[in-house]
Amino acid sequence: MISVKIDRREFLLSASLLSAGALAAGQGNQDFSKVQIKVTRVSGSVYMLQGEGGNIAASVGDDGIAIVDDQFAPLAGKIRAALKDITGTDKPVRFVINTHYHGDHTGGNPNFSETSTIIAQDNVRKRLAAGGPAGNGGSVHMENKPAAKAALPIITFERDVTVHLNGEDIRALHFPAGHTDGDSIIFYSQANVVHMGDDFVRYGFPFIDIDSGGSVQGMIAACEDVIPQLPRDVKVIPGHGDLSSLDDVRAYVGMLHETTDAVQQALKQGKTLEEMKQQKILAPWHKFGGGFINEDTQLETLYNSLTGKKNGKFLKHN
Repeated sequence: MISVKIDRREFLLSASLLSAGALAAGQGNQDFSKVQIKVTRVSGSVYMLQGEGGNIAASVGDDGIAIVDDQFAPLAGKIRAALKDITGTDKPVRFVINTHYHGDHTGGNPNFSETSTIIAQDNVRKRLAAGGPAGNGGSVHMENKPAAKAALPIITFERDVTVHLNGEDIRALHFPAGHTDGDSIIFYSQANVVHMGDDFVRYGFPFIDIDSGGSVQGMIAACEDVIPQLPRDVKVIPGHGDLSSLDDVRAYVGMLHETTDAVQQALKQGKTLEEMKQQKILAPWHKFGGGFINEDTQLETLYNSLTGKKNGKFLKHN
């Protein structure tokens, strides 16, 4: 098997440019000057900002601004400009909550930390500070360098934390071992909005960072735990992709269950990972494989997650 090894910036750009459908070296040269920030009013004080990288949720009001995730560092100025267009003022961002540690969601931390309090789950700070490997345990792999001090959250939590701002209780709740081991899902109870981070994405098969403590079992568990907590008409902000509904999350979880069951059945039959690829056992879900994670990389992810191995070799604990 050929392992694709690329640098951190290149990998994260690839993850955010999912419509390209593949890891491509040229994406590391993305011209951020051409990126436009799209703003969508979601509900109440909550807006969604889409640019390059993970979706941003922003609570905007008299008490100030709190955002969830901040994309890439070169976009900080454009994000601030978009927020100014919403508020009509130069109010600084008071709080930044990171849903997880990946750079397409935390890359702007050093820029916003000048005026903002950065908040995240304990493992986000640990992984940003330490650096180390990330990937699906197979052909998707990168090495992260330790982040600058200014990028590190200064308030961390184990299970949950709530920011009370603009008449909203913004609650970040930790869901372990899903996309990574530091995932938070953010609830806006008054506005009837939830930001799912990368535990729910709209680009097809999700990237599950097994090297960073993620697992398909944890991702399914996170979604299934959240669904009963939400009103039927809730507005769902995915980690990537357009504003969604609860039915979209249910369909996503259904796909995760079905593909996981297909791999579990193949494992019971004694099939190897290569045999599963040759037999194209995920072909029935081909429509989900047109993005960053194709059928083969999804197979690797599910195989590694279900067996505790990296393509046949036992996983080493981080």
